[in-house]
Amino acid sequence: MRKFFYLVGILSLSFTQVKGQQSNLSNSTTPIPLDQPPVDGYYVKSDILDRKVVEYAPINPADVAYVKRVWLEFDLREKTNNIYASPNKGLMSVLLEAVLAGELTAYDPTPTPEDPTGDSFKTILPVDQILTRLGSDSTLVEQYDEYGNVVSSHFEASTFDPNSVVRFRIKEDWIFDKRRSVFEPRIIGIAPLIMPKGSEFAQGGVDEFGIPLRDGAEGGMGMDVDPFPAFWIYFPEARHVLVNKEVAHRYNDATGLSYDDMFLQRRFTSYIIKESNPEDLRIKDYIADGLERLYESERIKKRLIDFEQNLWSY
Repeated sequence: MRKFFYLVGILSLSFTQVKGQQSNLSNSTTPIPLDQPPVDGYYVKSDILDRKVVEYAPINPADVAYVKRVWLEFDLREKTNNIYASPNKGLMSVLLEAVLAGELTAYDPTPTPEDPTGDSFKTILPVDQILTRLGSDSTLVEQYDEYGNVVSSHFEASTFDPNSVVRFRIKEDWIFDKRRSVFEPRIIGIAPLIMPKGSEFAQGGVDEFGIPLRDGAEGGMGMDVDPFPAFWIYFPEARHVLVNKEVAHRYNDATGLSYDDMFLQRRFTSYIIKESNPEDLRIKDYIADGLERLYESERIKKRLIDFEQNLWSY
């Protein structure tokens, strides 16, 4: 009797596996129904689409023994950051598509007396203004029901190329939780950086921070204007979108990584442009030389790493 149930179990498992394979593999032996298009590939990529955000560990404010806020930037032209610049699934395309679809909220980066830095997520930026800031024409697309009534509407960018955005700014806090004995960064916001319309700068010429240089500047180091955020995205909200967007890799289509994974695992190369300080100064405000700014950025990084290392004794 025991052998009978064992045999039935094996047959059931085999049937389940075959059924699962048939639902994924394109092993069609009969004409495919018109209402059921064939699988585009040899399996269905459902893992990314079904993923849910893994929540952060909760932090009790009384357990925060140290916190440091930093602002950093990363350039998609860097070799290690190219994965964010896929023509079809680039980071800017993902964010802009979600904002236009109403899945994400974009915040106005304009400084105000209540928000001097412009990155406190206080003012929502209307969709039509987003497209204007990006230098794109906006088109209102309306959807109708069977009776001709408007049921929904959204804006679509008609001329803006998401691949023209090559730099992003990140605002994050480094927190030491003494209860968990963990020192970790938590991203607060992310913003695509754009250049003002009509600004003149050398084509292909950038400084060591990736900022375009003004044409004809003495010594090649004169800068016309700084890039500025087109809008800010609140990262904890964006995670619910990024977790279902697979990263496209040049050499492997089965990365299994979402954009949420990329940020949480710190798979990008960046440089610090500012750390929290009483005067609210950026690095460029107190260091004029470009190379020295990079040294200062690395010094701040090292200080954060050394803080964690000095917590423990061996």
